[in-house]
Amino acid sequence: MEMTITKPAARWFIQELDLQQNDAVRFFARYGGFGGVHKGFSLALEKTEPVNAGLKIFEEGVLFFVEESDLWYFDNKNFHIKYSRKYDEIEYVIK
Repeated sequence: MEMTITKPAARWFIQELDLQQNDAVRFFARYGGFGGVHKGFSLALEKTEPVNAGLKIFEEGVLFFVEESDLWYFDNKNFHIKYSRKYDEIEYVIK
Protein backbone atom coordinates (compact mmCIF):
# COMPACT_ATOMS: atom_id res chain seq x y z
CA MET A 1 0.00 0.00 0.00
CA GLU A 2 1.44 3.38 -1.01
CA MET A 3 0.46 7.02 -1.19
CA THR A 4 1.43 9.39 -4.01
CA ILE A 5 0.65 13.00 -4.83
CA THR A 6 1.51 14.87 -8.00
CA LYS A 7 3.33 18.20 -7.81
CA PRO A 8 0.35 20.05 -9.37
CA ALA A 9 -1.95 18.50 -6.73
CA ALA A 10 0.39 19.54 -3.92
CA ARG A 11 0.52 23.09 -5.32
CA TRP A 12 -3.30 23.17 -5.50
CA PHE A 13 -3.55 22.24 -1.80
CA ILE A 14 -0.90 24.83 -0.89
CA GLN A 15 -2.86 27.55 -2.66
CA GLU A 16 -6.36 26.50 -1.57
CA LEU A 17 -5.46 25.84 2.08
CA ASP A 18 -2.91 28.66 2.34
CA LEU A 19 -0.26 26.16 3.45
CA GLN A 20 3.26 27.13 4.50
CA GLN A 21 6.54 25.19 4.50
CA ASN A 22 6.39 22.21 6.89
CA ASP A 23 2.59 22.31 7.30
CA ALA A 24 0.80 18.96 7.30
CA VAL A 25 -2.48 17.78 5.73
CA ARG A 26 -4.30 14.71 7.02
CA PHE A 27 -6.66 12.63 4.87
CA PHE A 28 -9.18 10.64 6.89
CA ALA A 29 -12.39 8.64 6.65
CA ARG A 30 -15.57 10.40 7.69
CA TYR A 31 -19.08 9.09 8.08
CA GLY A 32 -21.36 10.28 5.29
CA GLY A 33 -20.97 11.27 1.67
CA PHE A 34 -19.89 9.24 -1.31
CA GLY A 35 -16.41 7.79 -1.16
CA GLY A 36 -16.57 4.81 -3.43
CA VAL A 37 -14.50 2.54 -1.18
CA HIS A 38 -16.89 1.91 1.72
CA LYS A 39 -20.59 2.67 1.50
CA GLY A 40 -21.58 5.51 3.82
CA PHE A 41 -18.05 6.90 4.21
CA SER A 42 -16.06 9.48 2.28
CA LEU A 43 -12.64 11.02 2.35
CA ALA A 44 -12.07 14.27 4.25
CA LEU A 45 -9.01 16.37 5.01
CA GLU A 46 -7.71 18.76 7.60
CA LYS A 47 -4.60 20.78 8.27
CA THR A 48 -3.06 19.18 11.37
CA GLU A 49 0.07 17.47 12.61
CA PRO A 50 0.40 13.67 12.52
CA VAL A 51 0.13 11.54 15.65
CA ASN A 52 0.84 8.11 14.16
CA ALA A 53 1.06 8.39 10.37
CA GLY A 54 0.48 5.12 8.54
CA LEU A 55 1.05 6.61 5.07
CA LYS A 56 2.90 9.81 4.31
CA ILE A 57 4.54 11.74 1.53
CA PHE A 58 6.40 15.03 1.60
CA GLU A 59 5.86 17.16 -1.51
CA GLU A 60 6.49 20.85 -2.22
CA GLY A 61 7.48 21.39 1.43
CA VAL A 62 4.23 19.96 2.86
CA LEU A 63 3.57 16.64 4.57
CA PHE A 64 0.48 14.79 3.30
CA PHE A 65 -0.52 11.81 5.43
CA VAL A 66 -3.07 9.24 6.59
CA GLU A 67 -3.13 8.18 10.23
CA GLU A 68 -2.67 4.50 11.03
CA SER A 69 -6.22 4.45 12.45
CA ASP A 70 -7.69 5.47 9.06
CA LEU A 71 -5.87 2.94 6.87
CA TRP A 72 -8.92 0.61 6.95
CA TYR A 73 -10.70 3.05 4.61
CA PHE A 74 -8.24 2.33 1.79
CA ASP A 75 -8.81 -1.44 2.00
CA ASN A 76 -5.10 -2.20 1.33
CA LYS A 77 -5.24 -0.28 -1.95
CA ASN A 78 -2.86 2.43 -3.14
CA PHE A 79 -3.91 6.05 -2.63
CA HIS A 80 -3.05 8.49 -5.45
CA ILE A 81 -3.83 12.20 -5.38
CA LYS A 82 -3.91 14.02 -8.72
CA TYR A 83 -4.92 17.43 -10.02
CA SER A 84 -7.31 17.78 -12.96
CA ARG A 85 -6.44 20.84 -15.03
CA LYS A 86 -9.65 20.41 -17.01
CA TYR A 87 -11.88 20.72 -13.93
CA ASP A 88 -9.44 22.63 -11.66
CA GLU A 89 -10.00 20.15 -8.87
CA ILE A 90 -8.37 17.28 -7.02
CA GLU A 91 -8.95 13.67 -8.01
CA TYR A 92 -8.47 10.81 -5.56
CA VAL A 93 -7.65 7.44 -7.06
CA ILE A 94 -7.82 4.45 -4.74
CA LYS A 95 -6.87 1.19 -6.42
